[in-house]
Amino acid sequence: MAYSTIDKSTAHFNTKLYSGNGSTQSITGVGFQPDWTWIKERNDTPDHKLIDSVRGVSKIVESNTTEAESTNTTGITSFDSDGFSLGSNGSTNGGSDTYVSWNWLAGGTAPAITYSVKVVSDSGNKYRFDDFGTSAVTLDLQEGGTYTFDQSDSSNAGHPLRFSTTANGTHGGGSEYTTGVTTTGTPGSSGAKTVITVAASAPTLYYYCTSHSGMGGQANTNSLFGSSNFSGSIQSTVSANQTAGFSIVKYTGTGSNATIGHGLGVVPKMIIFKVLDSSTDWVVYHVGVGNTGALRLNNSNATQTNSVFFQDTTPSSSIITIGTGTDLNTSGQSHIAYCFAEKTGYSKFGSYVGNGNADGTFVYTGFKPAFIIIKRTTSQSWVMFDSKRSDVANANPNDQVLYPSGSEAEFSSSTREIDTLSNGFKCRATGGNIGASGETYTYMAFGQTIVGSNNIPATAR
Repeated sequence: MAYSTIDKSTAHFNTKLYSGNGSTQSITGVGFQPDWTWIKERNDTPDHKLIDSVRGVSKIVESNTTEAESTNTTGITSFDSDGFSLGSNGSTNGGSDTYVSWNWLAGGTAPAITYSVKVVSDSGNKYRFDDFGTSAVTLDLQEGGTYTFDQSDSSNAGHPLRFSTTANGTHGGGSEYTTGVTTTGTPGSSGAKTVITVAASAPTLYYYCTSHSGMGGQANTNSLFGSSNFSGSIQSTVSANQTAGFSIVKYTGTGSNATIGHGLGVVPKMIIFKVLDSSTDWVVYHVGVGNTGALRLNNSNATQTNSVFFQDTTPSSSIITIGTGTDLNTSGQSHIAYCFAEKTGYSKFGSYVGNGNADGTFVYTGFKPAFIIIKRTTSQSWVMFDSKRSDVANANPNDQVLYPSGSEAEFSSSTREIDTLSNGFKCRATGGNIGASGETYTYMAFGQTIVGSNNIPATAR
């Protein structure tokens, strides 16, 4: 039995079906305010639509195309406390059409982040955060987030960090900004900190030293979600749900070997990358393939082996290592990465070998899967299943298929059947997408029913 710290999987991931009305409507029943929503029309062939709170609800990427990010103000119009609202766009809300949405919670509406502050000599004294290599950087602080600037390091002595709406604060003719701000202790001593909870619609702020000019920089207070992360060589903007092992990472490529912070605190097992500013393939890191190659979400290609993807380096608990491949590190262009860590009893990422038999391979996950994506490591389309689109709810076999790498409408296929069981899934078809003899398959799965519970006595776990 798989012990889990997650009592309710649907508080972090949920599939929601709905029917379009060709006008506007709010979709409720998700159970939380999504940070990433993936929508596919079931009865027709529009492209998949992927929307997240870090890029904003009007920004769309498509899993089955190479297209750059596009803007659509009539698709999802807002993420709401129990779902999302829709405009009249036919790909997400066409009259009489049916849709599936898969929804994940990342960092949510009120992240709490701590930055360690040091003062360094860099053409005069400057602030640095989390030992990042650049001074006086521009910060991204999410509205509703609480940010602690830890000034206990001795280098902070005599340099109180404060906020202003004016560049360089009181040294630039401005005044100190105090809304949602508290200060504790003496900079340079244990316990010294400045804490800010960013108000809704807060102005652009600037952090500065009250005693000395020219030490700070700008702090963007974003209605978009995500906060600055300094773990890698590239500063990233991250919205992370460490409990459920999911983060959204936005960064600007350098074209050179680099590292990026992902905010999960544990090693991710799967990462999905897309360049936002140009037409390129998607790149997928998967533990079942390893660090020497990558899959492509938008096509059926076999694993591509090349060190330009990840420098043959496995992600760590804090950073992702990327190479010079333009599909995940184009210089000067924006990129998005969806990162997944494994959580016992809730999510599982791995590989299995097909046996070419209707009594197919059983894959243990430790929970009853609510959502599964499978990809053969040699050439074959990705396949996705979920518990809501079955002909009969929770019935086996589950043969209602969608392709993340294609725009096809949902279809029933006897050659692509699986059973979803209380502790995993079992292939029930010999088709090449899921069960060909001797072929290796990668998978990602999220759960709905946990095997075991949190009230099992510690001695019995």
